[in-house]
Amino acid sequence: QGQLVESGGGWVQAGGSLRLSCAASGRTLSAYVMGWFRQAPGKEREFVGAISRSGSSTYYLDSVKGRFAISRDNAKFTVVLQMNSLKPEDTAVYYCAAAINYGALLPHEYSYWGRGTQVTVSS
Repeated sequence: QGQLVESGGGWVQAGGSLRLSCAASGRTLSAYVMGWFRQAPGKEREFVGAISRSGSSTYYLDSVKGRFAISRDNAKFTVVLQMNSLKPEDTAVYYCAAAINYGALLPHEYSYWGRGTQVTVSS
């Protein structure tokens, strides 16, 4: 079976940037809408943003609009979440996930998941 593997997490000061990558193997990346979610301790998993199969369209959680950007390279089986102007409230484990339907917002709409990467933003 294929898998999704996130990388690029770490520690950063408020106002800084991080670039998360999601590498896909064992399946055709271009067949899926790719999304990013995050989960902070004691909180539910939260949708961050997603990108269409071709990469031509994206949609985001309101609180990250203008700060986060998702891109993809289907030939390299990679999806990237660029995070700028990070805030302490962005601290969470970040997950990439694959869905069939564009517009999917809820975790149960995503069929495949990575194991996550920790992002910590200090004030």
